[in-house]
Amino acid sequence: MIYLNREIARPLREALGDFPVVVIAGMRQAGKSTLLLNEPFLAGRTYVNLDDFASLMEARESPEAMLGQPGPLTIDEAQRAPDMLMAIKKLVDEKREPGRFLLSGSANFLLMEKVSESLAGRALYMYLRPMNRRECRESIKREPFISKALKEGEPKRVRGGASLIEDTEIIDGGLPSVCTGQVRQKERWFAGYEETYVERDVRNLANVGDLISFRRMLRLVANRTGQLLNISQLASDAGTSVPTARKYLSLLETSFVITMIPPYLSSRTTRLIKTPKVFVTDSGLAAHMVGIRSLSGDSFRGHLFETYVAQNLQSILEAHASNARLYFWRIQGRYEVDFIIEAGEDIIAVEVKAATRWDSGDLAGLNAFLKAEPRCRTGLLAYNGTEMAKLGDRLWAVPLDTLLS
Repeated sequence: MIYLNREIARPLREALGDFPVVVIAGMRQAGKSTLLLNEPFLAGRTYVNLDDFASLMEARESPEAMLGQPGPLTIDEAQRAPDMLMAIKKLVDEKREPGRFLLSGSANFLLMEKVSESLAGRALYMYLRPMNRRECRESIKREPFISKALKEGEPKRVRGGASLIEDTEIIDGGLPSVCTGQVRQKERWFAGYEETYVERDVRNLANVGDLISFRRMLRLVANRTGQLLNISQLASDAGTSVPTARKYLSLLETSFVITMIPPYLSSRTTRLIKTPKVFVTDSGLAAHMVGIRSLSGDSFRGHLFETYVAQNLQSILEAHASNARLYFWRIQGRYEVDFIIEAGEDIIAVEVKAATRWDSGDLAGLNAFLKAEPRCRTGLLAYNGTEMAKLGDRLWAVPLDTLLS
């Protein structure tokens, strides 16, 4: 197997030079173990995987012996032994040495009570998303288009060279086994992924007695990817209570199967209480759970394109613009912009269109946002074409291929 370099490698190396504990989290099969075992600068570390039964038992029963090994230590699937984190806390407090512990896991440690409390102030958290297009195309050495746009304001015109994003890329998503062509029967692979996730990760994170109800919720959420989250409606459709629906959604978010994007509002405090958009973290997994094998003529095509763009933007921004935050903008019944990227005082608005053409109506949301937010440096209509075009003051049409390059 050929290892494809990941964007997170550079900031990870920098983090290990500054922090005693670094945590890499991300959804199952996103490539965390492959990264830990193949990045050259991690070669000198002792590697322990808690998927191994003996290692797991040692981490739970005698963590001091495991953690007392000489040299820097990498512990994969660390969320399986949350009590071990208290021992790490003790060792770090006794000797604060940069890069001493590198932890990874398929759960968001910040949402796990025992873990977040024990590592507070001692760890830097990083996230490994599904592979983005830059990683799949082995082009991560170039500065991303979106980070250059944040620094420079309006983008520099690029003529030609862009290619269409094929529907198969959206349906495959970014989980390495699928998007790199390692598996032939993709539907069976996704079915196995879903089965493993429900039977193993969900049971490991929480006591869910009714797995059938949880599976129903999982698929209902997939059918709403890229849309506003309505918990009451979800609970009704799933035939469960609102508190149970909230518990299930929390589990899905903790295990990185879904991600929430909050609304952009003038007041930062109100962003925390308004309705977010929900996205399945990988467009390929979303397509599988919805039962889509072809996007041709499917009304769900736009939502899956938006999901794919979301996972790419998150991956790129977290590696190259760590202060950037992703939002959406919506005025009820009037205007909407799919993504607002805010990095300090710099803002970029992005509207996603899966088609190869656009009309003036597709610009309404961007024009409204540019008028409402003078700090916005540029509005980008990201469409599935091949040419850039300036459409007005601070307004551009940009190929999706360019946006994600």
